[in-house]
Amino acid sequence: MQSITFHKYQGTGNDFIIIDDRQEQFSKKDTKLIARLCDRKFGIGADGLILLQNNKLHDFTMVYYNADGNESSMCGNGGRCIASFARFLGVATDNTTFEAIDGLHHAKIFDNGTVSLQMMDVKNLQLFDGHVFTNTGSPHHVELTDNIDHVDVFHQGRHLRNELYGKEGANINFVQPVTSSTFKARTYERGVEDETLSCGTGVTAVALAMHKTGQTQSQTVELQTPGGNLQVNFEPTPTGYQNIWLTGPATQVFKGTIEL
Repeated sequence: MQSITFHKYQGTGNDFIIIDDRQEQFSKKDTKLIARLCDRKFGIGADGLILLQNNKLHDFTMVYYNADGNESSMCGNGGRCIASFARFLGVATDNTTFEAIDGLHHAKIFDNGTVSLQMMDVKNLQLFDGHVFTNTGSPHHVELTDNIDHVDVFHQGRHLRNELYGKEGANINFVQPVTSSTFKARTYERGVEDETLSCGTGVTAVALAMHKTGQTQSQTVELQTPGGNLQVNFEPTPTGYQNIWLTGPATQVFKGTIEL
């Protein structure tokens, strides 16, 4: 019987199974296995699974899978967690550069458990009547609400994810201003097909959308999610945004071994 050693991490409640796959022994195409490991009733339980693999040019490669077992686009909180894991393994130092599906990322890991992750530059924010659409490594729909605590994120998010974006889908973010530079955010994530406690690419999209639409003038935006607080820093450009950093806690919860 095969066994897999894993580490469980969480970043503001967005939780991940992370596996040291530098020997490349994990079956990357086994969708059913990944989905079972992420299942909260019959497996370990997580919003996604991440493999840390060798990279000839950089510290490591991040391979991310949604909870449904399919390889997915970039995950911001997952990127922060795997950077912390890489330092734990000795693969990286306090500063690391790694490759993900959307390109290279730099990260800074601090002794207090905080990780700052540089996100991809964003050149296109599409403004619609009632929402903003952009891609921050993953596709995101952002819309304002005046009573975020009472939004039915599961049903409204699922409806918008399928009705507006079809088979490929998008992540759906609901946002409410708190102060001139602080916003509450809740996210329905495709692939998880449910609300998650936090979404890193989601809060990044929210911060940029709020700046683009004039809801904030600040280039440092605080995001309050159900799982905790995150910060997004950025620089506007004539065509979009650059030097985007996502900052927040990344915590190792436990290490385990599961028999397959």
